[in-house]
Amino acid sequence: MTRKIALITGASRGLGRNAALHLAAQGIDIIGTYHSQAADAQSLASEVEQLGARALMLQLDVGQSSSFAAFATAVAAGLQSTFGRSDFDFLINNAGIGIHASFAETSEAQFDQLVNIQLKGPFFLTQQLLPLIAEQGRIVNISTGLARFSLPGYAAYAAMKGGIEVWTRYLAKELGPRGISVNVLAPGAIETDFGGGVVRDNSQVNAFIAANTALGRVGLPDDIGGAIAMLLSDGGRWITGQRIEASGGMFL
Repeated sequence: MTRKIALITGASRGLGRNAALHLAAQGIDIIGTYHSQAADAQSLASEVEQLGARALMLQLDVGQSSSFAAFATAVAAGLQSTFGRSDFDFLINNAGIGIHASFAETSEAQFDQLVNIQLKGPFFLTQQLLPLIAEQGRIVNISTGLARFSLPGYAAYAAMKGGIEVWTRYLAKELGPRGISVNVLAPGAIETDFGGGVVRDNSQVNAFIAANTALGRVGLPDDIGGAIAMLLSDGGRWITGQRIEASGGMFL
């Protein structure tokens, strides 16, 4: 039986790293990308291998769409050399940054950076990788709870994720003939280093979120890694074109 392979962007840290470990524990091999943290990427590769799965780490800047053709070539070569395959099964578009600025103070440079990394990047990276995604494969795009509820300071960031959610539905429609399902997972506030680690490290922010969450606490990386693994399990095969929020019930 051929082992499944998942390609996860931004796998060296945070939610991407956690998802990689959850999937590896289920026997899924990992292709992970990192931007600059090569040591963290190799640390993840070692952990994946300790779980009995294979790992390949590749450098990628999702904000530089001009590099995507060369990246796809590197993925194709790595598939052959590391896994003995010509395609992979799951794509998780996870890599991203957070910028907190009020609408009135958001600069054009900040806006453009978010477009390139959060919207243009996943759009054209997925386009380049389409020939390498197996029939009956799956794509999970990472959005945010902020595309449903609104908190001051995230207008530009959330707008990009809103675009990802609409694009996901179109992908599901257009890739359906290949049996490829496409869904959005929208995390709520999670304790990671994302956005400077404010949710994790600021006790007032943490308490505010917990008080406005049905399950009474802030999310943990394991909550999201587990949700991604659930979507990519056999039981998720008939789910496509959907937005699944993993927020513990924030602002219900």
